[in-house]
Amino acid sequence: MTRILGQLLSDRRAASAAEFALVLPLLLLLLFGIIDMGRFFWQLNESEKATQMGARMAVVTTPVSPDLVAASYIDGSTQSGDLIPAEALGTLTCDQDGCTCTVDPCPGGSGDVDADAFNVIVTRMAQMNPQITAADVKVSYSGSGFGYAGEADDTMDVQPLVTVSLKPITFSFISLLGLVDVNMPAASATLTAEDSSGTFSN
Repeated sequence: MTRILGQLLSDRRAASAAEFALVLPLLLLLLFGIIDMGRFFWQLNESEKATQMGARMAVVTTPVSPDLVAASYIDGSTQSGDLIPAEALGTLTCDQDGCTCTVDPCPGGSGDVDADAFNVIVTRMAQMNPQITAADVKVSYSGSGFGYAGEADDTMDVQPLVTVSLKPITFSFISLLGLVDVNMPAASATLTAEDSSGTFSN
């Protein structure tokens, strides 16, 4: 009996398998952790690029605020053909539900949003990152010092700075079996309005 017990204690034939079974969970966690970090930075890059493309789309297509399009900047201090000063427009922020004046002065006051124009921007952003929905996007217009008072009726007088902002997108870790979600950083991009007319980018 002592001889058999001694043989069992000195037997090393399954040692490698036992050691591998102990190390395997840590190895898998490390492997999926590396994959997760790659996915995280890939999605972060997608979100940033989508925001840049959204801003580009916003400056060459119809503005999402009808009040901004209809605004006239001819007043006592600005005559037809005069350059519109940057302080003539504060900050007008629009989302899928409407537009609000976040910094005075702002044109109009209806708070309406052009849903078609807004969806053109969101659709372009979703081509870069399919997780993006209309609820995640905001478009802001602020004074730039560009544009001339008394432009044609179908175009905006002012050529504002256009900022497209993206709310934080949720990221789920596969290495943690999807039990832990984190919010990725918010993203935004700003460009000066160019053509600002038409439904499609030209």
